[in-house]
Amino acid sequence: MSARRHPSEERLLAFAAGTLSAPEAVVVATHLALRPRTRTWTHLAQAVGGSVLDDLEPTPLDNGAFASVLDRLEAAVPDEAREAVRAPAADHALPAPLRGFDLSPWRWAGPGVHVRDVLGPRDGDCRVILLRIAPGQSAPRHTHAGVELTCVIEGAYATDDGVFEPGDFEEADPSVLHQPRVVSRAPCLCVAALDGQIVLPGRLGKLLAPFVRL
Repeated sequence: MSARRHPSEERLLAFAAGTLSAPEAVVVATHLALRPRTRTWTHLAQAVGGSVLDDLEPTPLDNGAFASVLDRLEAAVPDEAREAVRAPAADHALPAPLRGFDLSPWRWAGPGVHVRDVLGPRDGDCRVILLRIAPGQSAPRHTHAGVELTCVIEGAYATDDGVFEPGDFEEADPSVLHQPRVVSRAPCLCVAALDGQIVLPGRLGKLLAPFVRL
């Protein structure tokens, strides 16, 4: 899977249809908040989808449908997220799609690299994190156990595929091996939906893996 500056059409369509997983939807929504041009495409997809729905015969819902939805929403938030130490206030400097979530404290993930959890949106092993990397520093060279979606909020980083700036979106999967390096003068802040842990290559990577966890 190659790097992109915007979500794939498949993900945008899934987002417009409301079928994208909650963690991935948060990252796509952040990209749309920062890049209104992509949002226009999504609105068109929603309009087309609404037209298709208008042509379908209505189907009655089961009596317990609403209660089932509430149960699923409640189950989506794991116990550890409810009990985690939370920041005393929301970070109003973040893009609008992220402001409604509680955030864990920042934790160290390597030299110049800090991570905090966005509490709430989760789908199995897929969750949302904020990643902050200092100027001139790099994330560990890694591939992925699953899909990783990243949107730059502030600053910029570079990989072999070029420079990613605020609003830019990157999709990566187990076929992608990269090492994002911050090229902006200010720290680079990103939001990411991460499915599982990153995978550090080689024998040294296996030794370091227990100490480098996102």
